[in-house]
Amino acid sequence: MFRGWDPAEPSVLYWFTPGGGLDVDEDPAVGAARELAEETGLRLPPDALGEPVHHEVAEFSFNGVPFRQPQDFYLVRVEDWTVDTSGFDEWENDTIDRHHWWSVEELERTEEIYYPRDLLQVLKRLGIPPC
Repeated sequence: MFRGWDPAEPSVLYWFTPGGGLDVDEDPAVGAARELAEETGLRLPPDALGEPVHHEVAEFSFNGVPFRQPQDFYLVRVEDWTVDTSGFDEWENDTIDRHHWWSVEELERTEEIYYPRDLLQVLKRLGIPPC
């Protein structure tokens, strides 16, 4: 996950999964694969993502602009990966300062804010082990 902040509230740090908005008429799996490549450097064909494992409609504001965004989440397992953020856009470069592979155990213990808010429950439902 990435740690970032809203420019309108830079003192509030939060963690979030890679992803972003879809291009016009873009298939969700195609958009997810594109965002994964842009934000982590991991390039996978959209069909390698499988079916979404979670769906939500998020309502939030960013830089004073309100958003209501349907979101699909995919589970991708990799044995090892070094995150490459060279594909970040200007906003991402300005508002993200860290990335970290979180275990279920770490999510259970943390007091930090992360999104989606029910990520821990989703991972447990999927049978992801604690560490």
